[in-house]
Amino acid sequence: MDSLLANGSAEISGHFNLALLFGLIILGGALGARLSQKIHVPQVVGCIVVGILLGDVLGLITTEKIDSLEPFTMFALGVIGFMIGGELRGEVFKKYGRQFFIILFSQGLGGFLLVAIGVSAVSWLALPSLFPGEMGVAVRLRISLGMGLVLGAIASATAPAATANVLWEYKTRGPLTAAVLAIVALDDALALLLYRGAATGAKALTGTGHSSIFGATALLLGEIVGAVLLGFLAGVLLYFLLKLVRAEDKILEFALASLLLVVGLSMIPKIDPILPAMALGITIANLMPRQSKGTFKLVEKFSPPIYVSFFVLAGAHMRFSTLVPWVIVVIVVFTLCRAAGKIVGAWLGARHSGAPAAVQKYLGICLLPQAGVAIGLAILAGRQFESKLGETIVIVAMTSTFVMEIFGPLLVKAGVRRAGEVGMNVTEEDLIKTYKVGDVMDRKPTSIPQDMELREILKVFSGSESVYYPVLGGESRIIGVVTIADIKEMFANQDVAGWLLACDVAGPVRDKTTAERPLEEVIEHMRRYDLDNVPVVANLDDDQLVGVLDYHKTLRNISAEVLHRREAADRLASAPI
Repeated sequence: MDSLLANGSAEISGHFNLALLFGLIILGGALGARLSQKIHVPQVVGCIVVGILLGDVLGLITTEKIDSLEPFTMFALGVIGFMIGGELRGEVFKKYGRQFFIILFSQGLGGFLLVAIGVSAVSWLALPSLFPGEMGVAVRLRISLGMGLVLGAIASATAPAATANVLWEYKTRGPLTAAVLAIVALDDALALLLYRGAATGAKALTGTGHSSIFGATALLLGEIVGAVLLGFLAGVLLYFLLKLVRAEDKILEFALASLLLVVGLSMIPKIDPILPAMALGITIANLMPRQSKGTFKLVEKFSPPIYVSFFVLAGAHMRFSTLVPWVIVVIVVFTLCRAAGKIVGAWLGARHSGAPAAVQKYLGICLLPQAGVAIGLAILAGRQFESKLGETIVIVAMTSTFVMEIFGPLLVKAGVRRAGEVGMNVTEEDLIKTYKVGDVMDRKPTSIPQDMELREILKVFSGSESVYYPVLGGESRIIGVVTIADIKEMFANQDVAGWLLACDVAGPVRDKTTAERPLEEVIEHMRRYDLDNVPVVANLDDDQLVGVLDYHKTLRNISAEVLHRREAADRLASAPI
């Protein structure tokens, strides 16, 4: 039955061209992300689950198709690196720079050391099952240490994509958010350094090494410097290009062209594109701090389908059929040791550097997701150690990666929520989307009875700051409106004030709404029809007034709330430890 299902899936997947495949990936990922939101889980989790279903379960996304989509995956990583770079402005490094680098090395080395020790110990016990046959004590020890070193280096990497996506989804702002973005951006370089040294040591232990540690380290440092220089030069080029244009479509074209050039050039020597793309983002963010904000917003609007596709493809990498009992034990040890090393290392580094309390308490659990770099290093290890050792490293690293891709975003969400940074980086548009009319309307508007005389109306007007007065009939039903223009006309007719009533001078109600309608819809409607005020009724059928929505007052209040949240986020940095 399983073979029939597999053959059927393979036959179906063979008919999938790239356009059809991407349509399925984006549709499935969007539905998975939407379902995740409904159950209050980060969107990335839903995308990864959809990827597992399409890949390992249904077999519609094969390993060959994933390999053929490598350029897209690299571009997606480039977009993520570019957006992270936009967050790392000069003032952030001036304020937190020393803390960032102390924490970076502390958490990275913590994960590396603990995994290296834990995996070496359990590998010593597991080797007879993983590698059947005669094996001397010395050989067993060398292979165990080699596996521990390589997996320890892979463990030091943190996923910028999943982590940053959660922060952007929940609109976080504050010292913890700044620290997380900086660490995940710089962590790739540290992981690459550790991997190159660990791989060289592992090759020497297993008898497959030919290059010196010095030569390997020099090559890696050259790659890192070259990647940063590439991103910087592309950033300078984009800076001059953006000086020439103002139209949004041209700005987006130049930004994406620069990003594609960086990603494409980095792929030639097989350098991870996150670092040069991040350097591009940092360069633009600091060369033109005001104008670049619009550029990053345009790329952000363009990027959702890219993120969705990237995480679906990440989930499609998973293959559960390769797991055996002893490998599962190694995976559990790897995952637990990595989590403990990252959490303890981040805490020690944050405490030693005098970081804010929120960073000390919650940074560690925000650094547990793994993805692109860890997968890339695992695949590289599989090629460098062509034996059962390489296969085992790939299985352990990739399985643990996908476990943490599921649970890691949940921990990131928990960390920033407990730190009080969720919703602190919202815009006016973000807040409007979360409100209903009833949340912001004036529940006690100054109203006028329909039988009130003009003299009394003028007294009400002189004692009120309102410019919009609903006229009410029986049972508080609105029958008209008196505005500033109507009141001016009343002044011109004071000679007939003795017999004019509110119902005589009231203008018609141009529109009305209910308290349960989404504020975003009503604000857009008011903009379209140039309405300054809209009466809010309990029911559109009976017109009983329950409030008034003032367009300009509502926007002022929302802007004040945005400013208040951002100031509150900035105050978190000085919270007592």
